[in-house]
Amino acid sequence: MRQPRILMCPPDYYGIEYEINPWMSRLRGAARDRARGQWQALYDTLTGLGVTIERMLPQPGLPDLVFTANAGLVYGTRFFSSRFRHEVRARETPHFDSWFSTHGFTVEHLPEGMYFEGAGDALFCGETLFAGYRIRSDVRGHQHLASVLRIQVLPLELVNPHYYHLDTCFCPLAPGEAIYYADAFDAYGRKVLEAHVPRLLLVNEAEAARFGCNAVVVGKTVVTNTGCEKLASELRDWGYMPVAVELDEFLKAGGSAKCLTLRLDGEEAASWARPA
Repeated sequence: MRQPRILMCPPDYYGIEYEINPWMSRLRGAARDRARGQWQALYDTLTGLGVTIERMLPQPGLPDLVFTANAGLVYGTRFFSSRFRHEVRARETPHFDSWFSTHGFTVEHLPEGMYFEGAGDALFCGETLFAGYRIRSDVRGHQHLASVLRIQVLPLELVNPHYYHLDTCFCPLAPGEAIYYADAFDAYGRKVLEAHVPRLLLVNEAEAARFGCNAVVVGKTVVTNTGCEKLASELRDWGYMPVAVELDEFLKAGGSAKCLTLRLDGEEAASWARPA
């Protein structure tokens, strides 16, 4: 297994400054000090698991820069930069691009007119890239990646606005194994998952709403938000070690553990067929 490397961004400027998904409410807002403590607990948990954390510099006016999973897609030493659907998040792109270009990655952009929101909507399970579309990303962006990378990309239509990115409702554990929330997908998408992922662990509605699927997998350890006891029990039955970290302040923006991280080296569940 590779030495895990993950990109994170401290939540110095995190807050609910706009509303672009059903979880966000400017009236409710977020407690910045509490968010900072929860972010630090996730950081400490991951470093305790042997993960090397690279830190981005937070930027004023970019409250969602903390959700590094949306920066783009890492494939070997190539970084496919996101094209955000919402302008408030598109402002993050120059900062992500700058970080990757100065850290040994080749930064590439999708053609104009294609929405694509990075690892939020593009997750490898084995050598297959599963790609969420409709709410934030679109199919054309995924088709472009399939053509450029010469890999199998399976689009999955997301139909529940609360699960607007694929990583909110699907989490690869290892090649052929994943957890998912079925009601986030249309009937065809569920059939695609069932046909291509031999072992699927179904997350119930209550724990999906705790973003149980938005997990970080490090080897056989699965880091989730708190309040996912049933999922934790089932993960143990599958031979995994669940670890809970309270991330409720980030749930207010529609994010949790996975959203706060971007794997830079590829995961055990995301080994590239032909690394660049």
